[in-house]
Amino acid sequence: MQTILAKTAGFCFGVDRAVSLVEQAVHEGRRVATLGPIIHNRHVINRFAESGVREIARLDEAGPGDTVVIRSHGVTRAVYEQLQQTGCEIVDATCPFVKKIHHIISACTGTGQRPIIIGTRSHPEVQAIAGWCTEPVVFETPQELENWLLEAPERANLPLRMVCQTTSTQNLWKSCCEIAKKVCTNCEIFDTICKATEMRQEEAGLLSQRCDAMVVVGDARSSNTGRLAMICRQYCETVSLVDHADELDMSLFSGAKTVGITANNKMSEELKVETAQEENFAELLEQSLKTLNNGDKVTGTVMAVGTTEIEVDLGTKHTAYIPVEDFTADPSVKVEDVVKVGDEIEAVVVHVNDGEGVVRLSKKRLEAGKAWEEVEAAVESKQVVEGVVTEENKGGIVVNVKGIRVFVPASQSGVPKGGDLAELVKKPVQLRITEVNRARRRVVGSIRSVAAEQRKAAQEKIWSEIEVGKQYHGTVKSLTSYGAFVDIGGVDGMVHVSELSWNRVKNPAEVVKVGDEIDVFVIALDPEKKKISLGYKTEETNPWTIFNKQFQVGDVAKVKIVKLMTFGAFAEIIPGVDGLIHISQIADRRIGKPEDVLSEGQEVDAKIIDIDQEHKRISLSIRALLTGAADEAAEEEAE
Repeated sequence: MQTILAKTAGFCFGVDRAVSLVEQAVHEGRRVATLGPIIHNRHVINRFAESGVREIARLDEAGPGDTVVIRSHGVTRAVYEQLQQTGCEIVDATCPFVKKIHHIISACTGTGQRPIIIGTRSHPEVQAIAGWCTEPVVFETPQELENWLLEAPERANLPLRMVCQTTSTQNLWKSCCEIAKKVCTNCEIFDTICKATEMRQEEAGLLSQRCDAMVVVGDARSSNTGRLAMICRQYCETVSLVDHADELDMSLFSGAKTVGITANNKMSEELKVETAQEENFAELLEQSLKTLNNGDKVTGTVMAVGTTEIEVDLGTKHTAYIPVEDFTADPSVKVEDVVKVGDEIEAVVVHVNDGEGVVRLSKKRLEAGKAWEEVEAAVESKQVVEGVVTEENKGGIVVNVKGIRVFVPASQSGVPKGGDLAELVKKPVQLRITEVNRARRRVVGSIRSVAAEQRKAAQEKIWSEIEVGKQYHGTVKSLTSYGAFVDIGGVDGMVHVSELSWNRVKNPAEVVKVGDEIDVFVIALDPEKKKISLGYKTEETNPWTIFNKQFQVGDVAKVKIVKLMTFGAFAEIIPGVDGLIHISQIADRRIGKPEDVLSEGQEVDAKIIDIDQEHKRISLSIRALLTGAADEAAEEEAE
């Protein structure tokens, strides 16, 4: 007995992709659930179940922490939105061919067209498609379509848009198209049958005509498997549908000289076939010129942005997609933040599957190619490039420049010897490329040379503009016992300790610390010796100025006793300004010494009785307040 295996036997691309996405999620250790069976194959389902994959039927079975995979049939818009509200992570494994139908059918809302779907009403794919438009009409047979159009003649003049379930038969779809063209005056037709499925069905029909018996391998619940069996039975009397070799009844094949085998349960190989749709000659001619090859640079329009991939319309017969991991080399970039539906996007072709009509693209590779060209050009031009430090490496640091790893030796990092290179990690830097070896993928750069040039340019600019009294915003670079050195933009100036504060300062660290950003002004400069004297304290911060703005003679202030003398007590009115309370003004009676009434650190109310602006002296009185209170009490008794 001769056995003949159909060349096109196997899973369709969409199912293959869905299974791979589940496997990837499991491998990453996520808590995975599939919304319905991911595939009509009990062996695969059982294997996933053993790996902890749950199959859920209701949305309330999923929640935060779950990764829910949408199967290749897709779901309605309402289900997708409800799934988003559950807080779970969504992996949309909807077949790109089906997703394309969603886009086509959802456009009816904007065009005012009535959506028509040719397919099996109960099939999940058809139900999902219908959920992406309003008032869809589903027909399972050409007769149903014709009856609907003829029972209300005005329908033939309606703007219509017709699509087909991807697994439908070509004969059924062809008949529906003929009716629509014959009866309708304004019907836009989209041939959305999956070509791989069509080829598999066509070969099954041809093979069953040549064989005495046929074996269809696949799950009986699968629409694709069921159609294969149905087609085979049209031409062959003995057809056995099984999903495992153990189920095969060999007695059915007694006397059979040739047995054909077609399958819907093993991974399909690449199919090379040209496809064509019902389009005008100009479109066909244009698209026939658009052949795609690995390495081609292409430009397309973003049709959908998912959690795992970006669908792109290239204007060809292919369904193109960019896996998220191939979008960019920058791990900090979130795809949904930088690309949206309708954007034009450039990428490079990574893999073409003409049989399935699918093209895998990579934006990351395109950017990497451009980046290498730019990096190589930067060596010749000595152009300064920008990047982000990603890690501290042995002997230096690594900088990401447009996705390319650039090694910067410690001596060229700009960090002083013995300094902490880790402080540069995650920070943006400017550098010059000094060496490129593309074959070995080795690139070396220097931050120090750029920093040195920038500092020199900044110094020249400052010395050409600097003058006494000019203000600068600088950074404290170092401290000494006599002052602080401040970088004012490439040039260091010194703030003497006497210029740091109006108060007496023993150590500059009492006022500023290294790294502080402060405003300073030029007190003096020596261009020949390249020395600059800076001031930090200003008249606005002068305590005497602040005092005069807040107080005048006759005001009462809460003061703090800071020093006791034989002739009186000194009290702090505000930080940096003290006043004297003479011993005669401490109490309303004669006292021997100030400490008989006051103590250092004590807070009391005192009246300002005199201000000597010339000598910056202030006279205070506690007695004035006590005498005033006594006089008021006496007046009350007299009344």
